[in-house]
Amino acid sequence: MGDPAGRPYYVGIMKIIYFSFDYTPHDHRFLTAISESGHQVYYVRLQRGARQVESRPVPPNVDIVQWAGGQKPFEWRDLPGYVLDFRRIVRKIRPDLIHAGPIQTCAFIAILSGFRPILTMSWGFDLMRDVERGWAWQQITRYVLRHTQYFTSDAEVTRQKALDYGMKPEKTVVFPWGVDLSHFTPKDWSLVTDNCFTVFCNRAWEPIYGVDVVARAFARVAQQKPNARLLLLGSGSQGHLIRDILAKDGALEQVTFAGQVNNADLPRFYHMADLYISASHVDGSSVSLLEAMACGLPCLVSDIPANKEWIQDGYNGWLFRDGDERDLAARILQAIENRKLLSQIGQNARIIAEERADWVKNAQILMQTYQKL
Repeated sequence: MGDPAGRPYYVGIMKIIYFSFDYTPHDHRFLTAISESGHQVYYVRLQRGARQVESRPVPPNVDIVQWAGGQKPFEWRDLPGYVLDFRRIVRKIRPDLIHAGPIQTCAFIAILSGFRPILTMSWGFDLMRDVERGWAWQQITRYVLRHTQYFTSDAEVTRQKALDYGMKPEKTVVFPWGVDLSHFTPKDWSLVTDNCFTVFCNRAWEPIYGVDVVARAFARVAQQKPNARLLLLGSGSQGHLIRDILAKDGALEQVTFAGQVNNADLPRFYHMADLYISASHVDGSSVSLLEAMACGLPCLVSDIPANKEWIQDGYNGWLFRDGDERDLAARILQAIENRKLLSQIGQNARIIAEERADWVKNAQILMQTYQKL
C-alpha cells in the first residue's frame, strides 16, 4: 500500500525492540529504517566494545533502553543476569515483536525471555564462523532457530545454514542489507589521469577478513609494479602483522594507511581506487563489497559462497582462491595489465548494485516481514 506520493505505509504502528550486539553502521541503518517507517523502536545494546566503528549518533525518534547490558564487553558469565533484566524491559515496553541478532547472543537472550514473536537476524559470522566453535555453540544455534518465529539473513548461504539447524524454510526471508545508492555513486573514470594503480581494502584487520592475505599479495605485486599502490582503511588485532609483512618485503612505501573513515567520507576513498579487494574467509553479503559495486569499482574477492552470489568472474569483477596470496597477486597483475577493461567492469558492477543492493527497496522487505509477524 502507499500514499498519493508513492511512499509506502503500513497498517498499524508497532512497538519494536531492536536488540543488537553493539553499535555499528549496520545498526544505524536498521534503526533509521524502522524509525522512519513510523514504528516505535526501542534500541537494546548488548555490549559496549573497546572500539566503536559508528561515529553517527543513534537516529532520532529511537528510544535507547537503559538496562544491565550495553556498558562493557559481553561476557558469558553475565548471561543469567541479562536474561532476567531483558524480561523486565520486555514487561515494561510490551513490544509487538523483537528483532534480535546475532543468533548465539542477542537472539538467544530474547528467546530465553519467553517473549514471542521474535525475528532472528543472522549477522553472517554467527552461522559461518561462530557455530563452528564447538558443541555448545551448535546447541544454542539449534535451540534459537527452533524457537524463533521468523528468520532473516542477507545471503542464501546463511539461510541454508539456518535450515541445517532446524529453521523452517517457509519462515525465512533473504534480502541484502544494501547501500544508499544516492550516497555511493559511480566513479568518473574519465578523471583518471595518473599512471599509478591503486588497490583498496577497507575490511577490519582481523583474521577472518584476510587483510594479511591482501598484504602478502600486494608485497608480491609491488616487487613487479613500482607504480602500484595499496590503500588500507581500518585497524584491528593484526595491525603489527600486516605492517611487518609489508615492511619485510619493502612494499611499505607504496602503502597508504588512512585509519578509520566515517560513512560520509567513504565514497571518496572508493573513487580513489582502481580495484577493490576483499580476502575475507567468512562473510554474508558484505556491505563494503556492495558499496564498492555501487561506486562502479571492479571487485576482486575471495571465492567464498557469499561473494559468488554477487561477483560473476570477468563480468562485474573477479574471484581468487580463498587464502591464496599467489593467486590474488596474479589477479591484481592481470587487472593492471588490462586496465582498459576496468571502466566497463565497474559499470557492470553498478548495474548489479542498482538491481539488487538498493537499501531503500530492500528495507521494505524488512517492513513486510514485520507485518507477517
